[in-house]
Amino acid sequence: MLQINGKEFNSRLLLGTGKYATSEIQREAVEVSESEILTFAVRRLDINNPDEQNFLEGLDLEKVSLLPNTSGAKTAEEAIRIAKLARASGICDMIKVEIIGCPHTLLPNPVETLKATEELVKEGFTVLPYTSDDVVLARLLEEAGAHAVMPGAAPIGSGLGIVNPVNLEHIINQANVPIIVDAGIGSPADAAYAMELGADAVLLNTAVSAAGNPVKMAKAMQLAIEAGRLGYEAGRIQKQHGATASSPTDHISL
Repeated sequence: MLQINGKEFNSRLLLGTGKYATSEIQREAVEVSESEILTFAVRRLDINNPDEQNFLEGLDLEKVSLLPNTSGAKTAEEAIRIAKLARASGICDMIKVEIIGCPHTLLPNPVETLKATEELVKEGFTVLPYTSDDVVLARLLEEAGAHAVMPGAAPIGSGLGIVNPVNLEHIINQANVPIIVDAGIGSPADAAYAMELGADAVLLNTAVSAAGNPVKMAKAMQLAIEAGRLGYEAGRIQKQHGATASSPTDHISL
Protein backbone atom coordinates (compact mmCIF):
# COMPACT_ATOMS: atom_id res chain seq x y z
CA MET A 1 0.00 0.00 0.00
CA LEU A 2 1.03 3.61 -0.54
CA GLN A 3 2.00 5.14 2.81
CA ILE A 4 2.31 8.88 3.40
CA ASN A 5 3.26 9.94 6.91
CA GLY A 6 1.75 6.78 8.38
CA LYS A 7 -1.51 6.92 6.43
CA GLU A 8 -2.18 4.07 4.01
CA PHE A 9 -3.86 4.20 0.60
CA ASN A 10 -4.82 1.32 -1.69
CA SER A 11 -4.65 3.40 -4.85
CA ARG A 12 -1.40 4.75 -6.27
CA LEU A 13 -3.20 7.19 -8.57
CA LEU A 14 -3.73 10.76 -7.37
CA LEU A 15 -6.05 12.97 -9.39
CA GLY A 16 -6.33 16.69 -9.89
CA THR A 17 -9.76 18.31 -9.94
CA GLY A 18 -9.38 21.02 -12.58
CA LYS A 19 -10.39 21.39 -16.22
CA TYR A 20 -13.29 18.93 -16.33
CA ALA A 21 -16.10 20.00 -18.65
CA THR A 22 -18.77 19.20 -16.06
CA SER A 23 -18.93 18.14 -12.43
CA GLU A 24 -20.66 14.93 -13.51
CA ILE A 25 -17.76 13.93 -15.77
CA GLN A 26 -15.39 14.69 -12.93
CA ARG A 27 -17.41 12.54 -10.52
CA GLU A 28 -17.48 9.58 -12.92
CA ALA A 29 -13.77 9.89 -13.68
CA VAL A 30 -12.87 9.95 -9.99
CA GLU A 31 -15.09 6.96 -9.34
CA VAL A 32 -13.64 4.71 -12.05
CA SER A 33 -10.08 5.80 -11.30
CA GLU A 34 -10.41 4.43 -7.75
CA SER A 35 -8.22 7.33 -6.64
CA GLU A 36 -8.20 8.00 -2.91
CA ILE A 37 -6.37 11.34 -2.99
CA LEU A 38 -7.68 14.39 -4.84
CA THR A 39 -5.68 17.58 -5.16
CA PHE A 40 -7.00 21.08 -5.76
CA ALA A 41 -5.90 24.68 -5.54
CA VAL A 42 -6.93 26.30 -2.28
CA ARG A 43 -7.52 29.56 -4.14
CA ARG A 44 -10.41 27.88 -5.99
CA LEU A 45 -12.34 27.47 -2.73
CA ASP A 46 -14.37 30.17 -1.04
CA ILE A 47 -12.95 29.36 2.39
CA ASN A 48 -14.82 32.30 3.89
CA ASN A 49 -18.09 30.64 2.95
CA PRO A 50 -17.68 26.86 3.27
CA ASP A 51 -21.37 26.28 2.53
CA GLU A 52 -21.01 27.83 -0.93
CA GLN A 53 -21.31 25.30 -3.79
CA ASN A 54 -17.90 24.46 -5.22
CA PHE A 55 -16.13 22.17 -7.67
CA LEU A 56 -15.96 19.36 -5.09
CA GLU A 57 -19.74 19.12 -5.01
CA GLY A 58 -20.96 15.71 -6.12
CA LEU A 59 -17.83 13.85 -5.02
CA ASP A 60 -18.06 11.32 -2.21
CA LEU A 61 -15.57 12.96 0.11
CA GLU A 62 -15.96 10.10 2.61
CA LYS A 63 -14.00 7.89 0.21
CA VAL A 64 -11.12 10.26 -0.55
CA SER A 65 -8.49 12.35 1.16
CA LEU A 66 -8.11 15.92 -0.01
CA LEU A 67 -4.69 17.26 -0.90
CA PRO A 68 -4.92 21.06 -1.13
CA ASN A 69 -2.11 22.71 -3.05
CA THR A 70 -0.56 26.15 -2.95
CA SER A 71 -0.91 26.84 -6.67
CA GLY A 72 -0.63 30.56 -7.32
CA ALA A 73 2.05 31.12 -4.68
CA LYS A 74 5.24 32.75 -5.90
CA THR A 75 7.13 32.75 -2.60
CA ALA A 76 7.53 30.50 0.42
CA GLU A 77 5.70 33.08 2.52
CA GLU A 78 2.66 32.96 0.23
CA ALA A 79 2.66 29.16 0.16
CA ILE A 80 2.83 28.96 3.95
CA ARG A 81 -0.06 31.40 4.28
CA ILE A 82 -2.19 29.38 1.84
CA ALA A 83 -1.40 26.15 3.72
CA LYS A 84 -2.43 27.70 7.02
CA LEU A 85 -5.67 28.97 5.48
CA ALA A 86 -6.46 25.46 4.24
CA ARG A 87 -5.86 23.97 7.67
CA ALA A 88 -7.80 26.71 9.44
CA SER A 89 -10.78 26.08 7.17
CA GLY A 90 -10.87 22.47 8.35
CA ILE A 91 -9.78 20.84 5.10
CA CYS A 92 -6.76 18.88 6.39
CA ASP A 93 -3.13 19.24 7.40
CA MET A 94 -1.76 17.56 4.25
CA ILE A 95 -0.46 20.09 1.73
CA LYS A 96 1.12 19.98 -1.70
CA VAL A 97 3.68 22.77 -1.89
CA GLU A 98 3.58 24.30 -5.36
CA ILE A 99 5.56 27.49 -5.93
CA ILE A 100 6.01 28.27 -9.61
CA GLY A 101 9.25 29.99 -10.55
CA CYS A 102 8.96 30.16 -14.34
CA PRO A 103 5.76 31.34 -16.06
CA HIS A 104 6.71 29.71 -19.36
CA THR A 105 7.60 26.18 -18.20
CA LEU A 106 5.67 26.36 -14.90
CA LEU A 107 8.68 24.76 -13.25
CA PRO A 108 8.89 25.27 -9.48
CA ASN A 109 11.15 27.71 -7.69
CA PRO A 110 13.65 25.41 -5.94
CA VAL A 111 14.79 27.90 -3.28
CA GLU A 112 11.29 28.96 -2.22
CA THR A 113 10.00 25.37 -2.35
CA LEU A 114 12.73 24.19 0.02
CA LYS A 115 12.11 27.10 2.40
CA ALA A 116 8.36 26.46 2.48
CA THR A 117 8.87 22.74 3.02
CA GLU A 118 11.17 23.33 6.00
CA GLU A 119 8.75 25.74 7.65
CA LEU A 120 5.58 23.73 7.04
CA VAL A 121 7.20 20.59 8.44
CA LYS A 122 7.99 22.57 11.60
CA GLU A 123 4.33 23.68 11.68
CA GLY A 124 3.19 20.05 11.75
CA PHE A 125 1.89 19.72 8.21
CA THR A 126 2.19 16.58 6.10
CA VAL A 127 4.21 18.13 3.28
CA LEU A 128 4.40 16.95 -0.34
CA PRO A 129 6.48 19.40 -2.41
CA TYR A 130 6.20 19.59 -6.19
CA THR A 131 9.67 19.84 -7.65
CA SER A 132 11.59 19.44 -10.88
CA ASP A 133 13.56 16.28 -11.65
CA ASP A 134 16.61 17.74 -9.89
CA VAL A 135 18.24 14.80 -8.08
CA VAL A 136 20.01 16.91 -5.45
CA LEU A 137 16.95 19.05 -4.71
CA ALA A 138 14.81 15.94 -4.22
CA ARG A 139 17.28 14.71 -1.60
CA LEU A 140 17.35 18.10 0.14
CA LEU A 141 13.55 18.18 0.30
CA GLU A 142 13.51 14.76 1.94
CA GLU A 143 16.19 15.89 4.40
CA ALA A 144 14.03 18.93 5.17
CA GLY A 145 11.30 16.56 6.34
CA ALA A 146 9.07 16.20 3.27
CA HIS A 147 6.75 13.22 3.69
CA ALA A 148 6.78 12.56 -0.07
CA VAL A 149 8.55 14.22 -2.99
CA MET A 150 6.73 14.96 -6.24
CA PRO A 151 9.10 15.40 -9.21
CA GLY A 152 7.59 16.41 -12.52
CA ALA A 153 7.92 14.10 -15.50
CA ALA A 154 7.62 17.10 -17.87
CA PRO A 155 6.14 20.62 -17.75
CA ILE A 156 2.63 20.79 -16.29
CA GLY A 157 -0.08 19.94 -18.79
CA SER A 158 2.39 19.25 -21.61
CA GLY A 159 1.59 15.55 -22.01
CA LEU A 160 5.20 14.92 -23.00
CA GLY A 161 5.59 11.98 -20.63
CA ILE A 162 8.83 11.22 -18.85
CA VAL A 163 11.47 13.34 -20.57
CA ASN A 164 14.33 12.47 -18.21
CA PRO A 165 13.98 8.88 -16.95
CA VAL A 166 17.61 8.79 -15.79
CA ASN A 167 17.13 11.61 -13.28
CA LEU A 168 13.79 10.24 -12.20
CA GLU A 169 15.30 6.84 -11.53
CA HIS A 170 18.11 8.43 -9.49
CA ILE A 171 15.51 10.28 -7.41
CA ILE A 172 13.58 7.07 -6.80
CA ASN A 173 16.65 5.01 -5.90
CA GLN A 174 17.95 7.50 -3.33
CA ALA A 175 14.61 8.16 -1.64
CA ASN A 176 13.36 6.93 1.71
CA VAL A 177 9.97 8.59 1.29
CA PRO A 178 7.37 8.03 -1.44
CA ILE A 179 8.18 9.46 -4.86
CA ILE A 180 5.04 10.60 -6.64
CA VAL A 181 5.55 11.50 -10.29
CA ASP A 182 3.65 14.71 -10.88
CA ALA A 183 3.01 16.70 -14.07
CA GLY A 184 3.55 15.97 -17.76
CA ILE A 185 1.97 12.52 -17.95
CA GLY A 186 0.06 12.21 -21.21
CA SER A 187 -0.96 8.60 -21.68
CA PRO A 188 -1.38 5.30 -19.82
CA ALA A 189 1.99 4.25 -21.26
CA ASP A 190 3.63 7.21 -19.48
CA ALA A 191 1.96 6.29 -16.20
CA ALA A 192 2.97 2.65 -16.50
CA TYR A 193 6.55 3.65 -17.31
CA ALA A 194 6.75 5.84 -14.22
CA MET A 195 5.64 2.93 -12.08
CA GLU A 196 8.01 0.51 -13.82
CA LEU A 197 10.87 2.84 -12.88
CA GLY A 198 9.87 2.37 -9.26
CA ALA A 199 7.73 5.43 -8.53
CA ASP A 200 5.36 4.95 -5.61
CA ALA A 201 2.48 6.78 -7.25
CA VAL A 202 1.48 9.13 -10.06
CA LEU A 203 -0.45 12.38 -9.85
CA LEU A 204 -2.12 13.65 -13.00
CA ASN A 205 -4.92 15.92 -14.12
CA THR A 206 -4.87 17.16 -17.71
CA ALA A 207 -4.21 13.71 -19.16
CA VAL A 208 -7.63 12.68 -17.86
CA SER A 209 -9.67 15.88 -17.75
CA ALA A 210 -8.68 17.00 -21.27
CA ALA A 211 -8.93 13.54 -22.86
CA GLY A 212 -11.56 12.85 -25.50
CA ASN A 213 -13.31 10.61 -23.00
CA PRO A 214 -12.11 11.49 -19.50
CA VAL A 215 -13.94 8.63 -17.83
CA LYS A 216 -12.37 5.98 -20.06
CA MET A 217 -8.97 7.62 -19.69
CA ALA A 218 -9.30 7.64 -15.90
CA LYS A 219 -9.92 3.91 -15.97
CA ALA A 220 -7.04 3.38 -18.39
CA MET A 221 -4.70 5.27 -16.05
CA GLN A 222 -5.82 3.22 -13.08
CA LEU A 223 -5.11 -0.03 -14.93
CA ALA A 224 -1.78 1.27 -16.26
CA ILE A 225 -0.56 2.22 -12.81
CA GLU A 226 -1.53 -1.17 -11.42
CA ALA A 227 0.23 -2.91 -14.31
CA GLY A 228 3.33 -0.77 -13.98
CA ARG A 229 3.58 -1.41 -10.26
CA LEU A 230 3.16 -5.16 -10.71
CA GLY A 231 5.80 -5.12 -13.45
CA TYR A 232 8.22 -3.27 -11.17
CA GLU A 233 7.64 -5.69 -8.32
CA ALA A 234 7.96 -8.72 -10.63
CA GLY A 235 11.28 -7.57 -12.08
CA ARG A 236 11.64 -7.29 -15.85
CA ILE A 237 14.06 -9.38 -17.88
CA GLN A 238 17.38 -7.81 -18.83
CA LYS A 239 17.63 -6.25 -22.26
CA GLN A 240 20.11 -7.81 -24.67
CA HIS A 241 21.08 -7.32 -28.30
CA GLY A 242 20.82 -10.96 -29.33
CA ALA A 243 17.87 -13.34 -29.38
CA THR A 244 17.17 -16.04 -26.83
CA ALA A 245 14.95 -18.97 -27.75
CA SER A 246 11.71 -18.98 -25.81
CA SER A 247 11.49 -22.77 -26.03
CA PRO A 248 14.23 -24.96 -24.49
CA THR A 249 16.45 -26.85 -26.90
CA ASP A 250 18.19 -29.16 -24.43
CA HIS A 251 17.31 -32.85 -24.31
CA ILE A 252 15.18 -32.70 -27.42
CA SER A 253 15.31 -35.65 -29.81
CA LEU A 254 14.21 -35.32 -33.42
